[in-house]
Amino acid sequence: MKVLLLKDAKDDESGQDPYIQELGLYGLEATLIPVLSFEFLSLPSLSEKLSHPEGFGGLIFTSPRAVEAVKLCLEKDNKTEDWEKSLKSRWNAKSVYVVGSATASLVNKIGLDAEGAHSGNAEKLAEYICSRIPMEIMHVYQTIPHPGIQGNLESYYENQGVPASITFFSPSGLKYSLDYIQALSGGSFDRIKFVAIGPSTTRAMAAQGLPVSCTAQSPTPQALAAGIRKVLQPDSCC
Repeated sequence: MKVLLLKDAKDDESGQDPYIQELGLYGLEATLIPVLSFEFLSLPSLSEKLSHPEGFGGLIFTSPRAVEAVKLCLEKDNKTEDWEKSLKSRWNAKSVYVVGSATASLVNKIGLDAEGAHSGNAEKLAEYICSRIPMEIMHVYQTIPHPGIQGNLESYYENQGVPASITFFSPSGLKYSLDYIQALSGGSFDRIKFVAIGPSTTRAMAAQGLPVSCTAQSPTPQALAAGIRKVLQPDSCC
């Protein structure tokens, strides 16, 4: 049974995207199509703030892109040596929070110890930390449509047909792909089981009048695969 995931591929140690790997365990043939690209913003300002940990109570990384922004600042401004010598340990003396295990893994790779990975989504993480520290919000990237979204979706439908299930991974991904999916699916659109990776995406789908067959219990390959399996193979679930 074919399922479509609207996300970019992220290989793990096995060399395969963990979502494809996990869904394959249930006999589901998953295909990934990226629907978003990213532009980084305010990097000079972010670089300046990274140089002065004494002015902040901690760091909150809301996505893997936020970690990439920090890495870009360190590389472009030749701060890698300063980071290793002192900045990293000074930030580690403070609280470092993340949304999701994928972000936590990347944060660990730049030498920071993160907490909050198992909160599952931004809302729950906010409940966990909002009473602890005052926050300054900084936007370091913005989402734009992936340049190949239309062509990739057309190729998928031409070669594989209408999928049994489609998973949206963000409100932006939904926004940029839904019209193409409706047009390509035609009369089969209502037969597709639509799945959301988390509550914010679920709300965006509902606002579009899209029926949500399942919301993953957490933004992980295991939780998503279990949810899709329950929707598509209910007789095989406990």
